[in-house]
Amino acid sequence: MSESLVILGSQWGDEGKGKIVDLLAENFDYVVRYQGGSNAGHTVIANGKKYTLHLIPSGILHEGVKNVISNGVVVDIQELLKEMQQVSDVVKDFKDKLYISDRCHIVFPYHKVLDAISEKSKGKDKVGTTLKGIGPTYMSKYARTGIRIVDLFDPPYFRSRLEKAFNEAKEIAEKVYGEKFELNLEEIYENTLKDFENIKGLVADTSYLLDKVMKEGKKVLFEGAQGTMLDVDMGTYPYVTSSNASALGICNGTGVSPKLIGQAKVYGVSKAYTTRVGEGPFPTELNDGLGERLREEGNEYGSTTGRPRRCGWLDLVALRFACRINGLDGLIITKMDVLDNFDEIKVCVAYDYNGQTITEFPASLKILSECKPVYKTLKGWKTTTKGLTDLSKLPKEAWDFIKIIEEQTETKVVMLSTGPERHQYVWCN
Repeated sequence: MSESLVILGSQWGDEGKGKIVDLLAENFDYVVRYQGGSNAGHTVIANGKKYTLHLIPSGILHEGVKNVISNGVVVDIQELLKEMQQVSDVVKDFKDKLYISDRCHIVFPYHKVLDAISEKSKGKDKVGTTLKGIGPTYMSKYARTGIRIVDLFDPPYFRSRLEKAFNEAKEIAEKVYGEKFELNLEEIYENTLKDFENIKGLVADTSYLLDKVMKEGKKVLFEGAQGTMLDVDMGTYPYVTSSNASALGICNGTGVSPKLIGQAKVYGVSKAYTTRVGEGPFPTELNDGLGERLREEGNEYGSTTGRPRRCGWLDLVALRFACRINGLDGLIITKMDVLDNFDEIKVCVAYDYNGQTITEFPASLKILSECKPVYKTLKGWKTTTKGLTDLSKLPKEAWDFIKIIEEQTETKVVMLSTGPERHQYVWCN
Protein backbone atom coordinates (compact mmCIF):
# COMPACT_ATOMS: atom_id res chain seq x y z
CA MET A 1 0.00 0.00 0.00
CA SER A 2 0.96 3.62 -0.51
CA GLU A 3 3.21 5.61 1.82
CA SER A 4 1.27 8.85 1.89
CA LEU A 5 1.49 12.12 3.77
CA VAL A 6 -0.92 15.01 4.32
CA ILE A 7 0.46 18.53 4.82
CA LEU A 8 -2.17 21.04 5.91
CA GLY A 9 -2.54 24.36 7.68
CA SER A 10 -3.23 24.28 11.42
CA GLN A 11 -4.20 27.95 11.79
CA TRP A 12 -6.01 30.51 9.60
CA GLY A 13 -3.87 29.84 6.53
CA ASP A 14 -0.58 31.38 5.38
CA GLU A 15 1.42 29.05 7.64
CA GLY A 16 4.13 28.30 5.09
CA LYS A 17 2.73 25.05 3.70
CA GLY A 18 4.06 25.76 0.21
CA LYS A 19 7.68 25.69 1.34
CA ILE A 20 7.15 22.47 3.31
CA VAL A 21 5.44 20.70 0.41
CA ASP A 22 8.14 21.93 -1.95
CA LEU A 23 10.79 20.66 0.46
CA LEU A 24 9.26 17.19 0.82
CA ALA A 25 7.89 16.78 -2.72
CA GLU A 26 11.04 15.18 -4.15
CA ASN A 27 10.39 12.16 -1.91
CA PHE A 28 6.95 11.55 -3.44
CA ASP A 29 5.56 10.36 -6.75
CA TYR A 30 2.44 12.57 -6.68
CA VAL A 31 1.46 15.87 -5.03
CA VAL A 32 -2.30 16.48 -4.80
CA ARG A 33 -4.42 19.60 -4.15
CA TYR A 34 -7.85 18.60 -2.83
CA GLN A 35 -9.81 21.81 -2.06
CA GLY A 36 -9.96 25.57 -2.48
CA GLY A 37 -9.09 27.50 -5.60
CA SER A 38 -7.06 30.52 -6.66
CA ASN A 39 -7.90 32.15 -3.32
CA ALA A 40 -5.08 30.08 -1.81
CA GLY A 41 -1.60 31.39 -2.40
CA HIS A 42 1.55 29.44 -1.63
CA THR A 43 4.97 30.91 -2.18
CA VAL A 44 7.93 28.71 -3.09
CA ILE A 45 11.52 29.87 -3.54
CA ALA A 46 13.57 27.62 -5.82
CA ASN A 47 17.03 28.35 -7.21
CA GLY A 48 16.76 31.89 -5.90
CA LYS A 49 13.52 32.57 -7.79
CA LYS A 50 10.17 33.22 -6.12
CA TYR A 51 7.10 31.40 -7.46
CA THR A 52 3.63 32.29 -6.18
CA LEU A 53 1.21 29.49 -6.99
CA HIS A 54 -2.53 29.43 -6.32
CA LEU A 55 -3.85 26.33 -8.09
CA ILE A 56 -0.89 24.24 -9.20
CA PRO A 57 0.53 21.97 -6.47
CA SER A 58 3.96 22.89 -5.09
CA GLY A 59 5.46 19.67 -6.47
CA ILE A 60 5.40 21.17 -9.96
CA LEU A 61 8.97 22.46 -9.54
CA HIS A 62 10.41 18.97 -8.98
CA GLU A 63 11.52 16.71 -11.80
CA GLY A 64 9.80 13.34 -11.80
CA VAL A 65 6.96 14.44 -9.49
CA LYS A 66 3.43 14.31 -10.92
CA ASN A 67 0.86 16.85 -9.75
CA VAL A 68 -2.90 16.53 -9.39
CA ILE A 69 -5.64 19.16 -9.12
CA SER A 70 -8.42 16.93 -7.82
CA ASN A 71 -12.19 17.25 -7.87
CA GLY A 72 -12.56 19.30 -4.67
CA VAL A 73 -10.69 22.24 -6.24
CA VAL A 74 -12.59 24.93 -8.13
CA VAL A 75 -10.62 25.98 -11.20
CA ASP A 76 -10.32 29.41 -12.78
CA ILE A 77 -8.92 28.31 -16.14
CA GLN A 78 -7.41 31.70 -16.98
CA GLU A 79 -5.60 31.82 -13.63
CA LEU A 80 -4.37 28.27 -14.17
CA LEU A 81 -2.92 29.20 -17.57
CA LYS A 82 -1.11 32.18 -16.01
CA GLU A 83 0.48 29.88 -13.45
CA MET A 84 1.50 27.39 -16.10
CA GLN A 85 3.22 30.25 -17.92
CA GLN A 86 4.93 31.32 -14.68
CA VAL A 87 6.57 27.90 -14.17
CA SER A 88 7.28 27.30 -17.87
CA ASP A 89 10.98 28.01 -17.28
CA VAL A 90 11.03 24.81 -15.18
CA VAL A 91 8.26 22.76 -16.81
CA LYS A 92 8.52 22.51 -20.59
CA ASP A 93 5.76 19.93 -21.06
CA PHE A 94 2.80 19.56 -18.68
CA LYS A 95 1.61 16.26 -20.17
CA ASP A 96 2.05 13.52 -17.54
CA LYS A 97 3.27 16.25 -15.17
CA LEU A 98 -0.05 17.88 -14.28
CA TYR A 99 -3.46 16.19 -14.08
CA ILE A 100 -6.74 18.09 -13.71
CA SER A 101 -9.86 16.30 -12.51
CA ASP A 102 -12.71 16.13 -15.00
CA ARG A 103 -15.01 16.70 -12.01
CA CYS A 104 -13.53 20.08 -10.99
CA HIS A 105 -16.05 22.92 -10.98
CA ILE A 106 -15.13 26.00 -13.01
CA VAL A 107 -14.89 29.59 -11.76
CA PHE A 108 -16.51 31.96 -14.27
CA PRO A 109 -16.42 35.79 -14.47
CA TYR A 110 -19.98 36.00 -13.14
CA HIS A 111 -18.86 34.22 -9.97
CA LYS A 112 -16.33 37.02 -9.36
CA VAL A 113 -18.98 39.68 -9.98
CA LEU A 114 -21.34 38.02 -7.49
CA ASP A 115 -18.49 37.68 -4.99
CA ALA A 116 -17.78 41.42 -5.10
CA ILE A 117 -21.46 42.41 -4.99
CA SER A 118 -22.23 40.08 -2.09
CA GLU A 119 -19.23 41.27 -0.07
CA LYS A 120 -20.15 44.90 -0.68
CA SER A 121 -23.71 44.30 0.50
CA LYS A 122 -22.55 42.92 3.86
CA GLY A 123 -21.05 46.25 4.93
CA LYS A 124 -19.36 45.96 8.32
CA ASP A 125 -20.26 42.25 8.45
CA LYS A 126 -18.15 41.42 5.39
CA VAL A 127 -16.25 38.13 5.46
CA GLY A 128 -13.04 39.44 3.91
CA THR A 129 -13.18 37.29 0.79
CA THR A 130 -10.35 37.42 -1.77
CA LEU A 131 -12.96 38.32 -4.46
CA LYS A 132 -11.72 35.44 -6.64
CA GLY A 133 -15.24 34.03 -7.07
CA ILE A 134 -14.56 30.96 -4.95
CA GLY A 135 -17.56 31.19 -2.62
CA PRO A 136 -20.10 31.72 -5.43
CA THR A 137 -18.56 28.82 -7.38
CA TYR A 138 -19.06 26.47 -4.43
CA MET A 139 -22.59 27.89 -4.09
CA SER A 140 -23.24 26.96 -7.72
CA LYS A 141 -21.83 23.50 -7.03
CA TYR A 142 -24.17 22.82 -4.12
CA ALA A 143 -27.13 24.47 -5.84
CA ARG A 144 -26.45 22.01 -8.70
CA THR A 145 -26.10 24.82 -11.23
CA GLY A 146 -22.32 24.55 -11.48
CA ILE A 147 -20.35 23.67 -14.61
CA ARG A 148 -17.55 21.11 -14.48
CA ILE A 149 -14.45 20.59 -16.59
CA VAL A 150 -16.00 17.48 -18.13
CA ASP A 151 -18.87 19.58 -19.52
CA LEU A 152 -16.47 21.45 -21.82
CA PHE A 153 -15.92 18.31 -23.89
CA ASP A 154 -19.52 18.73 -25.10
CA PRO A 155 -19.85 22.37 -26.31
CA PRO A 156 -23.64 22.30 -26.96
CA TYR A 157 -24.28 20.88 -23.49
CA PHE A 158 -21.85 23.39 -21.98
CA ARG A 159 -23.60 26.22 -23.84
CA SER A 160 -27.00 25.28 -22.43
CA ARG A 161 -25.66 24.97 -18.88
CA LEU A 162 -23.78 28.26 -19.18
CA GLU A 163 -26.80 30.16 -20.46
CA LYS A 164 -28.92 29.07 -17.49
CA ALA A 165 -26.19 29.86 -14.97
CA PHE A 166 -25.38 33.20 -16.61
CA ASN A 167 -29.02 34.33 -16.65
CA GLU A 168 -29.46 33.31 -13.04
CA ALA A 169 -26.36 35.29 -12.01
CA LYS A 170 -27.62 38.30 -13.99
CA GLU A 171 -30.98 38.15 -12.25
CA ILE A 172 -29.39 37.92 -8.80
CA ALA A 173 -27.08 40.86 -9.50
CA GLU A 174 -29.77 43.13 -10.93
CA LYS A 175 -32.93 42.15 -9.04
CA VAL A 176 -31.60 41.06 -5.67
CA TYR A 177 -28.67 43.46 -5.28
CA GLY A 178 -29.71 46.22 -7.71
CA GLU A 179 -26.28 46.23 -9.34
CA LYS A 180 -25.24 46.47 -12.99
CA PHE A 181 -24.30 43.23 -14.71
CA GLU A 182 -22.18 44.01 -17.76
CA LEU A 183 -20.79 40.61 -18.72
CA ASN A 184 -21.31 39.09 -22.16
CA LEU A 185 -22.52 35.50 -22.43
CA GLU A 186 -21.04 34.76 -25.85
CA GLU A 187 -17.69 36.20 -24.86
CA ILE A 188 -17.51 33.94 -21.79
CA TYR A 189 -18.55 30.91 -23.84
CA GLU A 190 -15.99 31.47 -26.59
CA ASN A 191 -13.13 32.43 -24.25
CA THR A 192 -13.72 29.40 -22.05
CA LEU A 193 -13.60 26.95 -24.95
CA LYS A 194 -10.53 28.70 -26.35
CA ASP A 195 -8.71 28.52 -23.00
CA PHE A 196 -9.83 24.93 -22.50
CA GLU A 197 -7.89 23.84 -25.58
CA ASN A 198 -4.67 24.61 -23.66
CA ILE A 199 -5.48 22.21 -20.81
CA LYS A 200 -7.67 19.64 -22.57
CA GLY A 201 -4.90 17.06 -22.72
CA LEU A 202 -4.31 17.30 -18.96
CA VAL A 203 -7.85 16.37 -17.92
CA ALA A 204 -8.24 12.96 -16.31
CA ASP A 205 -10.35 10.86 -13.95
CA THR A 206 -8.08 11.69 -11.03
CA SER A 207 -10.14 9.68 -8.53
CA TYR A 208 -9.40 6.52 -10.52
CA LEU A 209 -5.78 7.58 -11.06
CA LEU A 210 -5.09 8.14 -7.35
CA ASP A 211 -6.85 4.95 -6.29
CA LYS A 212 -4.76 3.00 -8.79
CA VAL A 213 -1.37 4.49 -7.94
CA MET A 214 -1.94 4.31 -4.18
CA LYS A 215 -2.83 0.63 -4.44
CA GLU A 216 0.35 0.15 -6.48
CA GLY A 217 2.35 1.59 -3.58
CA LYS A 218 3.17 4.97 -5.10
CA LYS A 219 3.95 7.71 -2.57
CA VAL A 220 1.36 10.51 -2.53
CA LEU A 221 1.56 13.87 -0.76
CA PHE A 222 -1.77 15.65 -0.19
CA GLU A 223 -1.39 19.44 -0.03
CA GLY A 224 -4.02 21.39 1.89
CA ALA A 225 -4.90 25.00 1.09
CA GLN A 226 -5.89 27.73 3.57
CA GLY A 227 -6.02 26.34 7.13
CA THR A 228 -8.05 24.32 9.61
CA MET A 229 -9.56 27.38 11.31
CA LEU A 230 -10.99 28.43 7.92
CA ASP A 231 -12.70 25.06 7.35
CA VAL A 232 -16.34 25.66 6.38
CA ASP A 233 -17.58 23.12 8.95
CA MET A 234 -15.03 23.31 11.76
CA GLY A 235 -13.64 26.83 11.47
CA THR A 236 -14.74 30.24 12.78
CA TYR A 237 -18.00 30.22 10.80
CA PRO A 238 -19.12 32.38 9.00
CA TYR A 239 -15.61 33.87 8.73
CA VAL A 240 -14.33 30.84 6.86
CA THR A 241 -13.54 29.68 3.36
CA SER A 242 -16.09 27.74 1.30
CA SER A 243 -14.44 24.32 1.43
CA ASN A 244 -13.14 21.79 3.95
CA ALA A 245 -9.60 23.02 4.58
CA SER A 246 -8.95 20.39 7.27
CA ALA A 247 -8.06 16.72 6.82
CA LEU A 248 -11.80 16.06 6.83
CA GLY A 249 -11.96 17.32 3.23
CA ILE A 250 -9.46 14.90 1.70
CA CYS A 251 -11.75 11.97 0.88
CA ASN A 252 -14.52 13.97 -0.78
CA GLY A 253 -11.99 16.33 -2.36
CA THR A 254 -10.09 13.54 -4.09
CA GLY A 255 -12.56 10.70 -4.54
CA VAL A 256 -10.15 8.41 -2.68
CA SER A 257 -11.63 6.05 -0.10
CA PRO A 258 -11.17 6.61 3.66
CA LYS A 259 -9.53 3.18 3.76
CA LEU A 260 -6.63 4.43 1.61
CA ILE A 261 -6.49 7.95 3.06
CA GLY A 262 -6.50 6.53 6.60
CA GLN A 263 -3.05 5.03 6.06
CA ALA A 264 -1.49 8.47 5.55
CA LYS A 265 0.47 10.41 8.14
CA VAL A 266 -0.88 13.90 8.80
CA TYR A 267 1.43 16.82 9.59
CA GLY A 268 0.05 20.24 10.46
CA VAL A 269 1.96 23.44 9.71
CA SER A 270 1.83 26.30 12.20
CA LYS A 271 3.69 29.56 12.52
CA ALA A 272 5.50 30.27 15.79
CA TYR A 273 2.90 33.02 16.20
CA THR A 274 -0.59 33.53 14.75
CA THR A 275 -1.83 35.49 11.73
CA ARG A 276 -5.15 36.00 10.06
CA VAL A 277 -6.31 37.73 6.87
CA GLY A 278 -9.79 39.21 6.63
CA GLU A 279 -12.49 39.49 9.25
CA GLY A 280 -13.45 37.35 12.23
CA PRO A 281 -12.53 36.84 15.90
CA PHE A 282 -8.84 36.55 16.74
CA PRO A 283 -8.30 36.26 20.53
CA THR A 284 -4.50 36.77 20.54
CA GLU A 285 -4.43 39.64 18.03
CA LEU A 286 -1.97 42.41 18.89
CA ASN A 287 -3.28 45.82 17.85
CA ASP A 288 -0.15 47.60 18.96
CA GLY A 289 3.54 47.99 18.18
CA LEU A 290 4.19 44.30 18.86
CA GLY A 291 1.65 43.29 16.24
CA GLU A 292 3.21 45.70 13.76
CA ARG A 293 6.65 44.34 14.60
CA LEU A 294 5.54 40.76 13.93
CA ARG A 295 4.01 41.88 10.63
CA GLU A 296 7.14 43.64 9.43
CA GLU A 297 9.69 41.09 10.63
CA GLY A 298 7.58 38.22 9.32
CA ASN A 299 6.66 40.06 6.07
CA GLU A 300 3.03 39.30 6.79
CA TYR A 301 1.25 40.38 3.64
CA GLY A 302 -1.12 38.13 1.69
CA SER A 303 0.39 36.31 -1.32
CA THR A 304 -3.01 36.37 -3.07
CA THR A 305 -4.25 39.87 -2.16
CA GLY A 306 -1.23 41.71 -0.74
CA ARG A 307 -3.36 42.66 2.26
CA PRO A 308 -1.55 43.13 5.59
CA ARG A 309 -2.18 40.16 7.86
CA ARG A 310 -3.43 40.58 11.40
CA CYS A 311 -0.78 39.30 13.83
CA GLY A 312 -0.73 37.97 17.38
CA TRP A 313 0.89 35.52 19.77
CA LEU A 314 0.64 31.77 19.24
CA ASP A 315 -2.86 30.53 20.16
CA LEU A 316 -2.45 27.04 21.61
CA VAL A 317 -6.20 26.67 22.26
CA ALA A 318 -6.86 26.92 18.52
CA LEU A 319 -3.81 24.80 17.72
CA ARG A 320 -4.88 22.09 20.17
CA PHE A 321 -8.27 22.01 18.42
CA ALA A 322 -6.59 21.69 15.01
CA CYS A 323 -4.38 18.85 16.24
CA ARG A 324 -7.43 16.96 17.49
CA ILE A 325 -9.77 17.25 14.52
CA ASN A 326 -7.01 16.53 12.00
CA GLY A 327 -5.55 13.66 14.01
CA LEU A 328 -2.10 15.18 13.58
CA ASP A 329 0.90 12.89 13.75
CA GLY A 330 3.22 15.87 14.03
CA LEU A 331 3.54 19.65 13.92
CA ILE A 332 5.86 21.65 11.68
CA ILE A 333 6.64 25.07 13.17
CA THR A 334 7.55 27.81 10.69
CA LYS A 335 8.99 31.31 11.07
CA MET A 336 10.81 30.52 14.33
CA ASP A 337 13.41 33.07 13.25
CA VAL A 338 10.85 35.89 13.31
CA LEU A 339 10.84 35.65 17.12
CA ASP A 340 14.65 35.73 17.44
CA ASN A 341 14.91 39.26 18.84
CA PHE A 342 11.95 39.34 21.23
CA ASP A 343 12.84 39.74 24.94
CA GLU A 344 9.83 37.69 25.92
CA ILE A 345 7.40 35.53 23.99
CA LYS A 346 3.83 34.76 24.98
CA VAL A 347 1.68 31.74 24.17
CA CYS A 348 -2.05 31.52 24.82
CA VAL A 349 -2.85 28.38 26.86
CA ALA A 350 -6.53 29.11 27.63
CA TYR A 351 -9.28 31.71 27.20
CA ASP A 352 -11.00 33.77 29.87
CA TYR A 353 -14.70 34.11 29.09
CA ASN A 354 -16.44 36.34 31.63
CA GLY A 355 -14.32 34.90 34.44
CA GLN A 356 -14.63 31.31 33.23
CA THR A 357 -11.52 29.50 31.98
CA ILE A 358 -12.01 27.81 28.59
CA THR A 359 -9.45 25.32 27.30
CA GLU A 360 -11.39 24.00 24.29
CA PHE A 361 -12.06 26.10 21.19
CA PRO A 362 -15.71 27.31 21.24
CA ALA A 363 -18.13 26.90 18.34
CA SER A 364 -19.97 30.13 19.19
CA LEU A 365 -18.63 33.15 17.38
CA LYS A 366 -20.14 35.40 20.05
CA ILE A 367 -18.32 33.57 22.83
CA LEU A 368 -15.04 33.53 20.90
CA SER A 369 -15.24 37.26 20.21
CA GLU A 370 -15.55 37.91 23.97
CA CYS A 371 -12.72 35.58 24.99
CA LYS A 372 -9.53 37.06 26.43
CA PRO A 373 -6.27 35.13 26.06
CA VAL A 374 -4.67 33.57 29.13
CA TYR A 375 -0.95 33.80 28.46
CA LYS A 376 2.11 31.96 29.61
CA THR A 377 5.20 34.15 29.21
CA LEU A 378 8.49 32.65 28.10
CA LYS A 379 11.94 34.15 27.96
CA GLY A 380 13.09 34.98 24.42
CA TRP A 381 16.19 33.29 23.03
CA LYS A 382 17.72 36.54 21.74
CA THR A 383 19.99 34.83 19.25
CA THR A 384 19.55 34.06 15.58
CA THR A 385 17.94 30.82 14.47
CA LYS A 386 17.69 31.98 10.85
CA GLY A 387 18.99 29.30 8.53
CA LEU A 388 19.69 26.92 11.42
CA THR A 389 20.04 23.30 10.25
CA ASP A 390 21.76 21.77 13.30
CA LEU A 391 19.31 20.93 16.10
CA SER A 392 22.09 20.88 18.71
CA LYS A 393 22.55 24.62 18.15
CA LEU A 394 18.95 25.48 19.00
CA PRO A 395 18.91 27.76 22.09
CA LYS A 396 17.49 26.36 25.35
CA GLU A 397 14.77 29.04 25.38
CA ALA A 398 13.66 27.93 21.91
CA TRP A 399 13.47 24.34 23.21
CA ASP A 400 11.28 25.59 26.08
CA PHE A 401 9.00 27.18 23.49
CA ILE A 402 8.75 23.91 21.56
CA LYS A 403 8.11 21.89 24.72
CA ILE A 404 5.13 24.00 25.75
CA ILE A 405 3.64 23.58 22.26
CA GLU A 406 4.03 19.80 22.55
CA GLU A 407 2.62 19.70 26.09
CA GLN A 408 -0.40 21.86 25.30
CA THR A 409 -1.29 20.13 22.01
CA GLU A 410 -0.17 16.60 22.94
CA THR A 411 1.50 16.54 19.53
CA LYS A 412 5.19 16.21 18.69
CA VAL A 413 6.97 18.99 16.83
CA VAL A 414 8.71 17.14 14.00
CA MET A 415 10.31 20.00 12.07
CA LEU A 416 11.28 23.64 12.39
CA SER A 417 11.45 26.00 9.42
CA THR A 418 14.12 28.63 10.02
CA GLY A 419 13.85 30.76 6.89
CA PRO A 420 12.12 31.03 3.50
CA GLU A 421 14.69 29.07 1.47
CA ARG A 422 14.18 25.38 0.76
CA HIS A 423 17.29 24.34 2.75
CA GLN A 424 16.47 26.38 5.87
CA TYR A 425 14.90 23.74 8.12
CA VAL A 426 15.75 21.13 10.73
CA TRP A 427 14.03 17.85 11.68
CA CYS A 428 13.30 17.50 15.40
CA ASN A 429 12.31 13.84 15.69
